[in-house]
Amino acid sequence: MQRKGHRRNIRIRNVVPLIKCLSECDLGTELIVRGVNAGYGAKRRLAHLGIVPGVKIIKKKSAPFRGPINIIVKGTSLVLGRGLASKILVDCNGECED
Repeated sequence: MQRKGHRRNIRIRNVVPLIKCLSECDLGTELIVRGVNAGYGAKRRLAHLGIVPGVKIIKKKSAPFRGPINIIVKGTSLVLGRGLASKILVDCNGECED
């Protein structure tokens, strides 16, 4: 029996986080922004472009040889450099393959 005020240790097993960088995800997938792992200036620039936590984006194109990435945010097409795109953390909803 459990005493009052004590909590049970519940462990969740086999849970794989689905959060990846935008540059790692597949083309054509609908992604949800979970955060930006960058400094103040980069966060501010992305916020002005409409990339904030909770917004849905679609990765449209990816140029070869570490070129820019084309995404769609709220119906607007944007092109981000791969360095900035790698700092955007997104939730794939299981659509991205490992």
